[in-house]
Amino acid sequence: MKKLVALTLCSLALTGCVNPGKASVQPEQLQGHRFVLETVNGTAVKPATPSPEITFGEKMAVSGVMCNRFNGAGKLSEGELRVKSMAMTRKLCAEPQLNELDQSIGDMLRAGAQVDLTADQLTLATADKTLMFKRAE
Repeated sequence: MKKLVALTLCSLALTGCVNPGKASVQPEQLQGHRFVLETVNGTAVKPATPSPEITFGEKMAVSGVMCNRFNGAGKLSEGELRVKSMAMTRKLCAEPQLNELDQSIGDMLRAGAQVDLTADQLTLATADKTLMFKRAE
């Protein structure tokens, strides 16, 4: 019994050393940068003009374009980005994927999306959608 307790304690201690946890993205890491959308749920985005993108300004001002332009005041907390009051233009685009992306980005940012930033790759994710962006500026 003593061996089992000792083994369990050692396992817990080693687990704590090996897995330090994921650090949350900080606003300073995003502000002043523009990211261009590359994939949606692992599928490449078709080239479009303008390119679907998201930009982070001072005080976490979030803006961008999918088909329509959007903007709002973002809040980043514990790795989640939320834009409660988001404004978006309302035009219909010829490309169905872009129309769908308008709906997706709006839903994601209003409800809150998990944010991950690794080198030049930004990921916004919810339970059913993952958008991967590449830093452009």
